[in-house]
Amino acid sequence: MGDLSIKIKIGDREYPMKVKPEEEERVRLAGRLLNDKLKTFREHFKIDDKQDLLSMIAFDAQAGLLKSEHSKVDLLKKFDDKIAELDDLLSRTLKK
Repeated sequence: MGDLSIKIKIGDREYPMKVKPEEEERVRLAGRLLNDKLKTFREHFKIDDKQDLLSMIAFDAQAGLLKSEHSKVDLLKKFDDKIAELDDLLSRTLKK
């Protein structure tokens, strides 16, 4: 099956795009979440300029991504440490 032609409205503009059928729901959800964030930022910061709002949202998204990546690295480090601990325990147990 081919790509779907859809329109996503962000702010006051519609953006036509082609997406794979299995990606349509995710793309539409992303558009809704972005519009919700636009509304929240506009109300919270009392800013009406769309470019300023979108810049703030992009910055917030990037900061969130960096935080997630840092958390992921920390979690992987803990996982590696636990594996090493278990490996050491098994090695000592098998030597007995």
